[in-house]
Amino acid sequence: MSCLIGLKDVTKSYEEIVALNRVSLKVMKGEILAIIGPNGSGKTTMLKIMAGIEEPTSGEIYFDGMRIHDGNMDKVRSRGTMIFQRTVLFNTNVYKNLAYGLKLRGYSKKEIKEKVKEALRTVKLEGYENRLAKRLSGGEQQRLSLARALILETKVVLLDEPTANLDPYNVSMMEEIISKINRDFNTTIIMATHNMFQAKRLGKKVAFLLDGEVVEIGEADKIFENPQDKRTEYFIKGEMIY
Repeated sequence: MSCLIGLKDVTKSYEEIVALNRVSLKVMKGEILAIIGPNGSGKTTMLKIMAGIEEPTSGEIYFDGMRIHDGNMDKVRSRGTMIFQRTVLFNTNVYKNLAYGLKLRGYSKKEIKEKVKEALRTVKLEGYENRLAKRLSGGEQQRLSLARALILETKVVLLDEPTANLDPYNVSMMEEIISKINRDFNTTIIMATHNMFQAKRLGKKVAFLLDGEVVEIGEADKIFENPQDKRTEYFIKGEMIY
């Protein structure tokens, strides 16, 4: 596998607060990276930088072999989608939420109809075309957000606590859909999660973030079964980090 997103010595500061401190890592094409860490560790900031929503204070970002700067940031934004804990949807029906991006790209009505139908089938929302998006349940809204990313054929989907506050049924369904999108479409998935079991179930690779620094990164099984840093071990066990 080749590298899709690379961070090299990336730092992000908000005045006197350092959210990320010289972070370096690589995300390979087609993998699922789970980012774990306590609140305030910098997980969401890292996702925003990878998505092109925020710029780093210093350091280098690479996307599909291209170094990212002010002049080509839009290329990253068009090829990746970030889905937040609180979904952002248009105040209209499900069909129009999905069709909007396709219309901007010049797809015909027939093509749009076919792609919307296929995306809804993938996220198990068949028959929801005429429902108001903002009246869907939390789990359904998250699945609709995944459908929007899928329909635009984005190379990477970045998920910020994708199953927070969802009931067990919707958690299971979301995890199943995330795995399917990764498996069937080779979409790269980067997700921040507090759920250790979820990170272990979904993540092919896991990064442990603490105080804006990557403490440890590696294959999920190795990280959870034999962490090399005591701070990682404490966090996985739910113990105080010293």
